[in-house]
Parts: sequence; structure tokens; C-alpha cells
Amino acid sequence: MPHLPVRPFRELFQLFFPALCCHCGEPLVGDETDLCTSCLAQMPWAHNAATPDNEVEKRFIGRVPCQSAASLLVFHQGGVAQSIVHHIKYYGNLRLARQFGLLLGKELLESGRFGDVDCLVPVPLHPLRKMRRGYNQSQLLCQAIAETLRIPVVTNNLVRRRYTTSQTHKSRQDRMDNMQEVFAVRHPEQFADRHILLVDDIITTGATTENCYHALSGIPGLRISIASLASTAF
Repeated sequence: MPHLPVRPFRELFQLFFPALCCHCGEPLVGDETDLCTSCLAQMPWAHNAATPDNEVEKRFIGRVPCQSAASLLVFHQGGVAQSIVHHIKYYGNLRLARQFGLLLGKELLESGRFGDVDCLVPVPLHPLRKMRRGYNQSQLLCQAIAETLRIPVVTNNLVRRRYTTSQTHKSRQDRMDNMQEVFAVRHPEQFADRHILLVDDIITTGATTENCYHALSGIPGLRISIASLASTAF
């Protein structure tokens, strides 16, 4: 039986059900996926992985003694980075998560400042929220970063033991109060004398990362670095 050409059927389908840019909502054309060429041109790259004392590291001075920290994108309300984060976080866009996780991993690798990291640790979700959402967006990013850095992802040691309300629209103090004693470490010895890279989708006030550190502090020989898909302007 002869094979029927696929492209005409795909083009016909796209004619009636066009794929839309996840930021501006315009139809995608040609080889565009998820983001149109115009929105890609507006991408707010942070390019800070290779820079010591960058704006992400400064955010944690006196709060988290991190070895290095970096973000791939600068987050602005209504901007391209927000659309990317939301489509990964709330709509489970696996393609976007892998694409930008690979890009983040590439920047971390090429910076030369994350080369001795032993494992990736995603900021955990509460089991109930993960069950409802079906995935942990930070874990999706970790899986892509791991392809570049070639180190394991540890998902069952740092855990979220208390369900919290959304951090969106909360003040810095409210975020800190909301995150008090949320995280715990099941097997501290697993992280002893290790350098872990703590990965989150977005860093705003840094309250979530700081409270992860509180759970991890006291583990002998532990070193922490931080990476995120996006961070708000300092």
C-alpha cells in the first residue's frame, strides 16, 4: 500500500487549527514552534551564569551561602519570560521545558562555574499539588539540564512536607511567612560532602530557595549552587 504524503494533511490541519505563539497568540508559521520569530527576538536573556557576584547571587547575600547562582531569563510581568514560565508551570508544555532546560544547562556548562556540581535537586512540590498538576515543573527543567551536565537528578531527598498557598501576589514578608518550615531532608547523609544544584522555575524574592536552604543547613560538607529558568529584576 503506498504511503500517503503527511505534509499536505498537516498543512490542512494547521489551516483550520493553527498553532499559536504562547506569548503573543499569533499563528505560528513555517518552522516556528511555541514562540514566533518576533517574540524570540524579544527574549530577555540574563546571560549571568559566567559572572561572579551577578544579580541572582546578590539576592542571596546574607541569606543563602551559595557557591554560584544563575538564571536563564529576566522575568517581567506580561513579558515573554512570564509566558514561557506559565506554559511550563500550568500547561505542562514539555517541549518548552526541555528546550529551555537544555539552554540553561548549556549556559551553566559553558560558564565553567558549575563544573563540580554532583547532582541536581529540583525544588519539590507538595505531593497533593504534584498529583493535581501531574508533574513538577522544576523537575522537568532538571531532566533537561541533566542531559547537558551529565549528572543525576535527585528527587526523593529534599521534600515539601507542608502544603502552602500560591506565592503569587504575596509581599516578601508574606512569602517568607508562607514558606516557614515547609521543607525537610529525608536522608541528610546523602548530601553530606556534596555540591548540589538547587533548581527552580522562577526566583522572585528568593523565599522558597532560602527555606530550602534552612532544611539543608547543618548537613556536613554540603555546598549549594542555585539555578532558575527565570528571575525577576534585582
